[in-house]
Amino acid sequence: QLTLVNSGGGLVHAGGSLTLSCTASGYSLDYITIGWFRQAPGKQREGIAYVRAITDTSYFADAVKGRSTIFRDDVKNAVYLQMNDLKPEDTAVYYCAVDLRGDRGALGADGYDYWGQGTQVTVSS
Repeated sequence: QLTLVNSGGGLVHAGGSLTLSCTASGYSLDYITIGWFRQAPGKQREGIAYVRAITDTSYFADAVKGRSTIFRDDVKNAVYLQMNDLKPEDTAVYYCAVDLRGDRGALGADGYDYWGQGTQVTVSS
């Protein structure tokens, strides 16, 4: 049974940075797709980034493009989303998700098999 744990959220001033973690247990993250999503109060969950191991590619939504990076630590079996130049509109609960088959997950929520519990990011102006 794969378990994902999100961490790294917090309160940060606009312009600051955070690195969010997605740590897996029970399954290797080596050959799968990992997506990052967020849900702001009163809004639908939106996909903001994903990394696809089988093609070694990553993709970022326009909302975070140019100020976000995804990187992984294979020893810790974890994937990280670093976000810079944070804005108040980035305030949301952030989730990671995994597509075990590796070729389905993208910015839409379909195609993901497991989800983390989420971590709150609050950006003050």
